[in-house]
Amino acid sequence: MIDKPIYVSFANPKLEKDFEKLKKGKFEDKQLYEFIERAISDLKKKPMCGVKIPRILWPRGYIKNYQIKNLWKYDLPDGWRLLYSIFENEVMIINLILEWLPHKQYERKFGY
Repeated sequence: MIDKPIYVSFANPKLEKDFEKLKKGKFEDKQLYEFIERAISDLKKKPMCGVKIPRILWPRGYIKNYQIKNLWKYDLPDGWRLLYSIFENEVMIINLILEWLPHKQYERKFGY
């Protein structure tokens, strides 16, 4: 049982703006917005609900730009992937959303 508050945040303001833009987009964008909203809700309940990605597969940009110590993947419907990292201290847990991308792009990025 987790007894600390759990927060979900975006890695940067641009990513958060891109997320908000999805709400006003075409049907597929609105649908993706809803998928991500559901993921955020799940992450607030259980931060480790995704699949942990082995360190050897981490893109260097994530390490360089966000100083991550772990990397997780949350499978969204329609082949989309949400990538996030968990930061924890004595007072809280933060799930940091790094990006979301379609499966093909995800495979390229991780060299599958």
